[in-house]
Amino acid sequence: MKENASSLITHQQINVGGISVHVALAGDSANQAILFLHGYPENWQEFEGVMNILKDTYYVLAIDLPGIGMSEPIASGDKCSMAGFIKNIIETLHIERIILVGHDIGGMTTYSFIKQFSEKLVKAIIMNTAIPGIEPWEQVKRNPYLWHFALYAVPALPEAVFAGKQRILFDYFYNTLSFHKQAIGEDRRNEYANAYSNAVALKTSFDWYRAFLHDEKSNAKGESVNVPVLYIRGEMESGDMGQYVEGLKKSGLSNLTAKLIPHCGHFAPEEQTEIIAEIIRGFGLTS
Repeated sequence: MKENASSLITHQQINVGGISVHVALAGDSANQAILFLHGYPENWQEFEGVMNILKDTYYVLAIDLPGIGMSEPIASGDKCSMAGFIKNIIETLHIERIILVGHDIGGMTTYSFIKQFSEKLVKAIIMNTAIPGIEPWEQVKRNPYLWHFALYAVPALPEAVFAGKQRILFDYFYNTLSFHKQAIGEDRRNEYANAYSNAVALKTSFDWYRAFLHDEKSNAKGESVNVPVLYIRGEMESGDMGQYVEGLKKSGLSNLTAKLIPHCGHFAPEEQTEIIAEIIRGFGLTS
């Protein structure tokens, strides 16, 4: 186990069915556990600031998603498979019931987890993402700032174009989709690029997008669930919050509430760290 002295976050590599997964954790394991799932193009560090605020109240854990950073890959990037692997991680960590928090791709995975494994959850939070197949998904896909959805779906080409250029590619998203442009600093941007620097990680991240058609079909299935779910968007993100809330409720999230974060773009955990931490704390404590 390795400790970051400045933040008191420790790090473990755990074996999950023969696959090594990097877990960052802090706080008392006797407290309610929260597991954070990062988005693209980031790693576990996206939630470092939030974890440091919440570690005195909760047992906080974050992973590198499989294939990213120090986590080994799984066979598929579809969100059903990823949710199943997250369930295996939770069971390997011997956590009974958890609050699951997912941003971007992690939020898509959280949605799939809610629909498949609601019995494992106390509550869940989905942040800064659209859900494949759930309104207003078709509108989202037409957003010109999300050109990468289509490009990444092409086999092999994105790997050839962007290998060795991860930092340039990722800067586009940080600069375009954030409201606070400096929230993700130079050192952190380099760390994120490094987490996707090898061929496996790069392909893994593109495979998340190649799986969207599968995700759309999977998300069309499933019954209504009553797990308390909080949906979060940044005030400066494109799209109408009401459309997202209506779509999620129609999809079967019957116990859904929503928060719009002021002065915030797509990268809420880093753009508004304190606000996000306090929202999570309050949501976790409500009955």
